[in-house]
Amino acid sequence: MAEEPAATLTPPESAEFSRLDSPPKFNPSRMVGIIRRKALIRNLAAVYHAECLAYCQQLLKLQKEWQETWIDIQVQEDTRKDMRPTKRAKKGR
Repeated sequence: MAEEPAATLTPPESAEFSRLDSPPKFNPSRMVGIIRRKALIRNLAAVYHAECLAYCQQLLKLQKEWQETWIDIQVQEDTRKDMRPTKRAKKGR
């Protein structure tokens, strides 16, 4: 069995690797696009934040209304309990 020689890098391949490792050259038109996308993301985040705040306020309002009705229901049940006499008198010791 003949062993195959190890693969060696040829000059075009080594140039390709060095090109991938080096940072890209500055391109002002790309910067404009990046700045625009960043502004759009900021606007989207602001809209999302405002929407979340609105939902939180609605939720807080609903929770307060529910608590008020729950307290009213409990008060009504407590008054009913006070009005009924017990079926059996408690034994005194």
